[in-house]
Amino acid sequence: MSSASLKPVLVVEDSAEDFTALGRAFRKHALQNPVLRCVDGDQALEYLQGYGRHVSWPAVLPAIILLDLNMPGTDGRQVLETIKQDEVLSTIPVIIFSTSSNMKDIDECYQLGANSYLTKPIEYAALEEKIQLIVRYWLEAVELPVA
Repeated sequence: MSSASLKPVLVVEDSAEDFTALGRAFRKHALQNPVLRCVDGDQALEYLQGYGRHVSWPAVLPAIILLDLNMPGTDGRQVLETIKQDEVLSTIPVIIFSTSSNMKDIDECYQLGANSYLTKPIEYAALEEKIQLIVRYWLEAVELPVA
């Protein structure tokens, strides 16, 4: 799939500062896809399980999901587990994008069905590099399901 299909990229991130930095990095790498933000796991599941039914959400599922792990309320692990157990949602690539580099977190996320796990870098230049890799691989290089 190429980014020409313009399916949204869903970022589930509770930190406004982190989301702003991600948005800047996506723009720098000329991402054409709309970038949606959910501020917590509950909002992400509301969109994903109700897409097309809520006027404020797009009527299409995202191409990929960048999912933070540690959020208030429904955390990233619970969101990941719910997505991967849902017949419709399970084919959406979920990329965990977390500050945690704890091997227990990494192992647990892959056991729950994560497609990739990336540690959020502290420095902006390193963040840009990771975003470029995400865009090039997940939105330009790989073939994703149509659904």
